[in-house]
Amino acid sequence: MENLILGIDTSNYTTSIAIVNEQANLILDHRKILVVKEGKRGLRQSDALFQHINNIPILFEKISGLGSYIKAVAVSNRPRPIEGSYMPVFKVAQSIGRTIANTLNCSYKEFSHQEGHIEAAKWSINQKLEHEFIAVHISGGTTEILHVKNNGKLGYNINILGGTSDISAGQFIDRIGVKLGYPFPAGKKMDALALKALSDEIKLSASIKDTHISFSGPETAVYKLIEKNTNQELLAKAVFECISYSLKEAILNALKITGLKQILMIGGVASSSYIRNYLTLNIQKEYEIYFGDSKYCTDNAVGTALLAIK
Repeated sequence: MENLILGIDTSNYTTSIAIVNEQANLILDHRKILVVKEGKRGLRQSDALFQHINNIPILFEKISGLGSYIKAVAVSNRPRPIEGSYMPVFKVAQSIGRTIANTLNCSYKEFSHQEGHIEAAKWSINQKLEHEFIAVHISGGTTEILHVKNNGKLGYNINILGGTSDISAGQFIDRIGVKLGYPFPAGKKMDALALKALSDEIKLSASIKDTHISFSGPETAVYKLIEKNTNQELLAKAVFECISYSLKEAILNALKITGLKQILMIGGVASSSYIRNYLTLNIQKEYEIYFGDSKYCTDNAVGTALLAIK
């Protein structure tokens, strides 16, 4: 069998492992979503770490017999590729990955979780972007507009141009979803509700300054509407409309600042059908907007493994 590369990612939301070959073909992709108790809006780092430790042996049962073909191990070691970026959950991937690499006497590489998202999204749509492009990372814990430069052999150089100044787009959606009684994470349910809404009579005020967005004001407004027993589909549509419009304005401002023409949408919230439809229709034709395949927008180890090929 050909040489294989093992990727491991232990994020706030998912334990995942992936195997690719040196031609960037996906051999294996297994994930286990972390369990959040009913009514809760997330996990403490200690609880997430404990679940990762329990999940890893279960996932690794699926790669039995492939060990002798693994020639490199790649892990997500931190949230972003900047000095000081740290989150305890990624220590699980580091510890397990280094142990496996030492046992197999093979290469070991570390990348950031954010770089993995970018690589997985690019790979999933088979799109070769320019040397520099805008990436918009929207997830449960992050809403950032990024100036991305391909670093050649190893990962990406990333500069944050903007994003949210308070809660992320994913937090906004999840908090409202949990308040409405849906399990965390609530993104898929809220997205489905928004698509069912028959009118857009509810409008939330968007707060955008250049490339920076604030969602705390709209969040407070939605809580007040919930107390009035407002139709849930209309509420969901108002939330997604506010997020979509805010992202569009901030993205266009970032494109004007940088002079770039290409946008890559990454992260779990980028799998939203509502947001995809809105941005595709409302980003001017002189720009190119790409969305990673929905399956590879959510947290995964595929991008982490692919990065090691370089």
